[in-house]
Amino acid sequence: MSVSAKDMERIPLWSVGVPLFGALLLAAKYGHLISAQSTVFLVLIVAGLGSAIFAAVHHADVLAVKVGDPFGSVLLALAITVMEVAVILSVMAAGASGAETVARDTVFAAVMIVLNGIVGICLVIGGLKHHEQGFRTDGAAAILSVIATIAVISLVLPNFTLAEPGPVYAPAQLLFVGVASFVLYGVFLFVQTSRHRDYFLDGLHGEEGGPLPGARMTLVSAVLLGLSLVVVILLAKALTPAVERQVAEAGLPVSFVGVVIAAIILLPEGVAALRAAYRNRLQMSLNAALGSALASIGLTIPMVAVASLVLGQTLVLGLNAEGMTLLILTLFISSLTLATGRTTIMQGAIHLVIFGVFLTLSAVP
Repeated sequence: MSVSAKDMERIPLWSVGVPLFGALLLAAKYGHLISAQSTVFLVLIVAGLGSAIFAAVHHADVLAVKVGDPFGSVLLALAITVMEVAVILSVMAAGASGAETVARDTVFAAVMIVLNGIVGICLVIGGLKHHEQGFRTDGAAAILSVIATIAVISLVLPNFTLAEPGPVYAPAQLLFVGVASFVLYGVFLFVQTSRHRDYFLDGLHGEEGGPLPGARMTLVSAVLLGLSLVVVILLAKALTPAVERQVAEAGLPVSFVGVVIAAIILLPEGVAALRAAYRNRLQMSLNAALGSALASIGLTIPMVAVASLVLGQTLVLGLNAEGMTLLILTLFISSLTLATGRTTIMQGAIHLVIFGVFLTLSAVP
């Protein structure tokens, strides 16, 4: 975990001040003390949002250390997903341009950022420092198989169904896919945290020792985690219109908004995964990274499916030809990367090239 022994002894002031600063920003906005369109306010929102995301992950990290791995990785992934889903639902509820595709764009971007961007950087950094790194193939294969199944039935299959013209599901189909995704994620959690927990532990290095947070710090972190998540959700909602304007003014496709949302939300988790890979803890790195991708798609799809049915909105899930090609290529290469239990800089370079192609085609389809 990324929480140090020093963090176990006291509560960092920044982790307390950041969510309070975000709350003050929101109070100023909703109290009409400052214009939501002003440049100063937008700069403060960006700073507050980024800081609040790191604060949320810090407090989730403290709780993760308390409960231990792999429960800690699950908790971090859930915290990230709550923020992602909240931003998506706020865009859908606002009915802004591209609201019907924001869930697809964000989930697809999250999968590509994790499987290619974060994993690629971790393998390159780990390979440069340690030459070759090892991990448990049982756990990695389990995560990837669930990611692949949910990704294909959610993002590819809608293009080929007959009940409704693609790329959308008929209501009954959408409901089934949402339930199936949620059930698959639930079964995976059971396997990861109970039935086959050893698949996800670092068998090469054993359990990490070190101090655990006390009862006081655990309670404070739990409260501040909740506050940080609320701040992130509301600040992201306030920032979304500005992001949409900037994307439009830059001449980028509307779908690029999903890339921005996913990148912001996944940044702290990416940093945590990178630190673990640098310390030669690739198992922990993959647990964090792949767990975030799985939570992102396994929980987001059911929630936005229900929201679209309740709101009566069309939910476009099917990817275009470019997206489907990149997704299938990513899943194929990921299966090869995770098949042997050993990685080098070569695999990382391949994933980063695919990630570069994804970013290029996202900006210039």
